[in-house]
Amino acid sequence: MKIKFETIKIYTLLFIVHFSWSQQNIKNLANEEWYFKNAKDSIKYKASIPGTIHTDLLANALIPDPFLETNEKKVQWVENEDWIYETDFYLSKKEKQFKNIDLECFGLDTYAILYVNGKEISKTNNQFRKWTFSVQEYLKEGKNKIAIYFQSAVKNGRKESEKLKYTLPGEEKIFTRKAQYQYGWDWGPRLVTCGIIDTIQLKFWNKSIIENLQYDQKQLEDSFAEIEWMADIICEEEGTYHFQWNENTFIKQLTKGKNKINWTDTIHQPKKWWCNGLGEPNLYGFGLTLSQNGDILDKKELKIGLRTIELVREKDAIGSSFYFKINGIPVFMKGANYIPPDSFISRVTDSIYQSIVINAKKANMNMLRVWGGGVYASDSFYKACDENGILVWQDFMFACAMYPGDDSFLENVKLEVIDQVNRLQHHPSIALWCGNNEINEGWHNWGWQKQYNYTKEEENIIWNDYEKMFHEIIPNAIKETVANKQTIYWPSSPSIGWGKKESLYQGDSHYWGVWWGKEPFEIYEKKVGRFMSEYGFQGMPALSTITSFTDKLSWKNEAIKTHQKHPVGYETIKEYMERDYHVPKDFDNYLYVSQLLQARGMQIAIEAHRRAKPYCMGTLYWQLNDCWPVTSWSSMDYYGNWKAFHYQVKRSYESLLLSVCKENEKYVIYGINDEVETKKGNLKIQLIDFDGTILWHKEEYITIKENKNKIITVLDDSLLQKVNQEKVVLSVKLETDKEKITSNYYFVKPKKLKLKKPTIIIKRQNETTIEITTNTLAKDVFLFSEGVHFEENYFDLLPHEKRIIHLSSPIENIIVKSLFDTLKN
Repeated sequence: MKIKFETIKIYTLLFIVHFSWSQQNIKNLANEEWYFKNAKDSIKYKASIPGTIHTDLLANALIPDPFLETNEKKVQWVENEDWIYETDFYLSKKEKQFKNIDLECFGLDTYAILYVNGKEISKTNNQFRKWTFSVQEYLKEGKNKIAIYFQSAVKNGRKESEKLKYTLPGEEKIFTRKAQYQYGWDWGPRLVTCGIIDTIQLKFWNKSIIENLQYDQKQLEDSFAEIEWMADIICEEEGTYHFQWNENTFIKQLTKGKNKINWTDTIHQPKKWWCNGLGEPNLYGFGLTLSQNGDILDKKELKIGLRTIELVREKDAIGSSFYFKINGIPVFMKGANYIPPDSFISRVTDSIYQSIVINAKKANMNMLRVWGGGVYASDSFYKACDENGILVWQDFMFACAMYPGDDSFLENVKLEVIDQVNRLQHHPSIALWCGNNEINEGWHNWGWQKQYNYTKEEENIIWNDYEKMFHEIIPNAIKETVANKQTIYWPSSPSIGWGKKESLYQGDSHYWGVWWGKEPFEIYEKKVGRFMSEYGFQGMPALSTITSFTDKLSWKNEAIKTHQKHPVGYETIKEYMERDYHVPKDFDNYLYVSQLLQARGMQIAIEAHRRAKPYCMGTLYWQLNDCWPVTSWSSMDYYGNWKAFHYQVKRSYESLLLSVCKENEKYVIYGINDEVETKKGNLKIQLIDFDGTILWHKEEYITIKENKNKIITVLDDSLLQKVNQEKVVLSVKLETDKEKITSNYYFVKPKKLKLKKPTIIIKRQNETTIEITTNTLAKDVFLFSEGVHFEENYFDLLPHEKRIIHLSSPIENIIVKSLFDTLKN
């Protein structure tokens, strides 16, 4: 590594190895004993930090579990109360002697008044900001007390709303800079909480600290990369300071106050960071150490990835493109929309974030969209995305409402943006910053103007406030904060509402004609935009997930109804199920078929998007995960169980895909190659009946060029006039020198298939591997064993086909089911 320094002298500091870590220290206050109480009462209870008022009330048996039965209704009183958290801690003589003691708070939710030893030091009003307070003068040697008075966010929001002479869409939540989904969504409960949901600590320091460390990738070639680094140093004492940058050292004279220093790295033969499916997500580690006279004053470490990213929007004959280039290569984005994994975000561990990202990678995804109605995710989430090659479309936390535009609110948002961009900008996974979710569409398409009876003057004020927020305040704050010149900003997703034809010709699209519009799944094949950033269909969760909140499996059970937040969700599922499947009468089979229904609809959508490449260059379905046990659009339920949908996603997101569709009365087989190398292999097409008799076949050697789509072959509809389409399946297989790709296509809907009872045989190859076969077509084979994840599931098993399945752990017994088993009831 070669390092260039401007106006900086370079020295070899042999004594660097003898540095002592004595000039800066951290006291994690979460390790102290915390207590909470209702502000109206005197009785104190033990609290956990990080935590929320709901989780602390639950731990002390003061409320029932909001996730169980219909208990959500029983805890609504909590949001209207004020709560006090407090702790005592001790300060040693040595700690008190530090010249600077900062109280650092990450995740104060939301309206908090902070007291140190009985003196008010500050107030907070934003869950998404990092709050730092100088508290040296308030502390003393020995015993100290911190108390945090949390005011009701709901009451504060209502109070702010009363200041306006008109009503803004979104009710009281829009005035509070906290997680919007806590107020209830069509997949989540209303649990408006408060508390210390992240870190609270004391930072002791003398002389100087590193406030910020940034970089700008100036150039990236195959032979070298040039990076400009910038650091903000806060100095209490003017003087000469030593810096160690990995294995190199330099000296800098600093003045009192904020100092900005910069230097340049040159990395020879750099290893680039690639998203999943294109290469390895290589990371480089860097560390900056600040010291003086042998004492280390501060340290900062970053892991970065070297990559270029572009959002290409070029006019064409139809509209304009919308696609990402990674390291100069156009990439079709395959992924999902991510929401907070819990209604109580403080109890989401690093391992849960890692599991979510790994399960996205296992399903062949390369992008996740962090949706704007939740929270900015934990550091561990972005770290996992960096390490697994998952790009992040990052919304700012605004969704489905109009927001106030007064100066104090806008300033609060600006500081929020600065904090979050500073925290996240070094992650190579960050692909795009998006201003909001569906607000532009909501204003122009959802009828708010008529609903709220706005005057023209009020409409102008509200829209001007919107433009100021998302076209001035946020993008300007990003520009002022971010160092990396590759940063991409997109004001609102989608750019045009799904009801307008232009939404399919340019920008990103949220298509909800299916589900909200009750249109058939097949409409997905016609409604394909340039980048499909939202669409979806509901499916019920695993049976074990439902029994986790109720033991009564009946549609009359209020708990089952409560854990479906869409007002006509179950009715919509049933309506679509009647179109495509025989509707089972018993609950267990209904749950199973609802998952098949969801998977079938989403397969039609995803593969239509992929066949349309390069016109369409991205598909992000709604939604990846859940925040509680619920029937929703997710492909993985609250406990991380893969629905049939997630297994189908894994198949439909393969880098090399075979996809069959009907076009102009002919059946077309597409070969879709998202990899950067040409694929060659033997293609075998067979029309077989459900007993395995080959009725027609064709073989050919084919080539699919890198990063291209290709129509492999076209089958004339006349071929099918000679067979009973209700009893046959088209089997398409491609075998290359590295892989075997398969696809099965049916000519009628599942309810019209003339299925026979299959004899499914499972043989154990070893403790975690099984072989499964059948004598006749087994449609949608479902394997289940409590607590075990099957590598493949909800798959079609052709007659006499051998399928090898790997299991996450050894098992005693396996329950097996196929679609035929649902026909008897």
